[in-house]
Amino acid sequence: MFRFPFLGFTFFSHFFNLLIQCCCCCSLAPELAQRLRPSPARRARSLLLREDEAGTEVPAAAPLLPPAQRLLLIRRVPRLGLLWRRIPLPERGHEPEPLQHGARRANLSFQDMNLSRPLLKAITALGFKQPTPIQKACIPVGLLGKDICACAATGTGKTAAFTLPVLERLIYKPRQAPVTRVLVLVPTRELGIQVHSVTKQLAQFSSITTCLAVGGLDVKTQEAALRSGPDILIATPGRLIDHLHNCPSFHLSSIEVLILDEADRMLDEYFEEQMKEIIRLCSHHRQTMLFSATMTDEVKDLAAVSLKNPVRIFVNSNTDVAPFLRQEFIRVRPNREGDREAIVSALLTRTFTDHVMLFTQTKKQAHRMHILLGLMGLQVGELHGNLSQTQRLEALRRFKDEQIDVLVATDVAARGLDIEGVKTVINFTMPNTTKHYVHRVGQTARAGRAGRSVSLVGEEERKMLKEIVKTAKMPVKARILPQDVILKFREKIEKLEKDVYAVLRLECEEREMQQSEAQINMAKKRLEAGEQKVEEGPERSWFQSREERKKEKLAKALQEFDLALRGKKKRKKFMQETQKKGQMTPEERSQFEILKSQMYAERVAKRNRRAKRARVVPEDEPPSAAAGPKRKKQSSVFDEELTNTSRKALKQYRAGPSFEERKRLGLARHRKGGNFKSKSRYKRK
Repeated sequence: MFRFPFLGFTFFSHFFNLLIQCCCCCSLAPELAQRLRPSPARRARSLLLREDEAGTEVPAAAPLLPPAQRLLLIRRVPRLGLLWRRIPLPERGHEPEPLQHGARRANLSFQDMNLSRPLLKAITALGFKQPTPIQKACIPVGLLGKDICACAATGTGKTAAFTLPVLERLIYKPRQAPVTRVLVLVPTRELGIQVHSVTKQLAQFSSITTCLAVGGLDVKTQEAALRSGPDILIATPGRLIDHLHNCPSFHLSSIEVLILDEADRMLDEYFEEQMKEIIRLCSHHRQTMLFSATMTDEVKDLAAVSLKNPVRIFVNSNTDVAPFLRQEFIRVRPNREGDREAIVSALLTRTFTDHVMLFTQTKKQAHRMHILLGLMGLQVGELHGNLSQTQRLEALRRFKDEQIDVLVATDVAARGLDIEGVKTVINFTMPNTTKHYVHRVGQTARAGRAGRSVSLVGEEERKMLKEIVKTAKMPVKARILPQDVILKFREKIEKLEKDVYAVLRLECEEREMQQSEAQINMAKKRLEAGEQKVEEGPERSWFQSREERKKEKLAKALQEFDLALRGKKKRKKFMQETQKKGQMTPEERSQFEILKSQMYAERVAKRNRRAKRARVVPEDEPPSAAAGPKRKKQSSVFDEELTNTSRKALKQYRAGPSFEERKRLGLARHRKGGNFKSKSRYKRK
């Protein structure tokens, strides 16, 4: 039987354990268990504790705590109710291992985190075995109720890292009235649906309720769900503000935990004003967790506004790719830019036949590749902004269910989405920046699996290739396709051009038919209502007026005016020339893709050159590359004499003019030593 350090008597420990075991047989056991069970914050602190040789629990790699702060751990034992036990003693002569990334240990498991049994059961049902580094670092800190600012690469398990501590705190929190306590903000609809699915699976053995509020889904259904007061709300910023201003019974004053997932992506999508409005409407006494794959200046500004004394957790660099990713590059010669479609077609039909994601720069190119590969007999789907929400979800579902082998997508699918089983990622053109490249190739080789990325690199994209090779930890490979194979597929594509054009014409006619049907239906409704205005209910309001939104867009455009204008002029001229010709050639299509990427890179470069905001705490700047010795700025003798206050200079001034100066000026020699020459640095010639 254990002895309690703060009691000192074995008798009390015997008596206390017998009392708990006896209470398990009576009706008071659940209430006693609820009272004796430590709070999530205390159980999180127990992760940071070890025992010294005298049996006192102390934090690992930290000085002794006073007796009032010493904690014990409570565990639920089957058939015996609750028993007290202490963390086992470390072996003599062994130092405790230092903490990494906050409270992370190398062998920390989900069971060691002292999570509740419903959560452990759900974790086992989902097949999670060992927590990832970001989960080891964030879950104990999140249970303590502290604000978190975390940065980790795509595919490292950030969703479970913020969901588990939130669920643990909600399970044992008394619920007097149905109110929303947790708000999770996500940038895209697909990511919101994914986070909602993971949260429901982790909370399946508890009574915690969740709600999803994203664009593209029915507004009335979401309003009804919000009125019921779900515990956790997952939303995109635009739809959330719509509900806040148009659903009277819904508010954010009861929010206790605010989570900003993929914060950098939300700022990229110009959600900055909307996020500030949401943060303003939330409760001031809240816990805030900010998760991002890249830590930009905009994210730092958002963290400064929304977080209070956050724990900063950086698991890896912004430019680190997955450790088991094989990176391959195919060189596209300057006069062979039109071969990109042929190269991709050859790769997908000959080498990579299933579980492939193909990324393009524009929606138009993604749709064309979808038609082209479909005509070649491949099972292909597409995912981009021109599709409706139903079509986007259907494409994702079919790809996950292995009904299609290739998914052609824009950057809308490059962030946050966890698509299991992606073996290969192909880049039609290099993305805008190195960070975008990391997010694209992060769709494969996730969670310790192996994967492959193949990127087509032209002459204008070699600079980015050099940056990727420079930061790569594993050797980068070059893939070469035989020229006769490329020519064969190019001829095949040229033969299919008429079919592609026919499909595009049919789709255009179908869209026109749908618009005509919608207009006819609206006219019928007006005729039935006696040519009166159709009642559509009160107009939905927004936190910004139309003029304010126009001014905001105009201000953002003016900030990037000079460099973006050059790209726009270039693009406009290019489009006018191609319209005169009629249909674009493969070379012109590839040039258009690269041109759009360069425009974005120019805007990012302009933004980076802008003066940074002054901060109270200086930022930890990354060590710059070893440059050559800096040249000291040359100053005149006059300036040097005025500013030199060294002892040697003062001695020189007290001694008077040197021998050479006296000789030049014709002064009498009063110093001994005759031919003695001064070694002064300040000689005048």
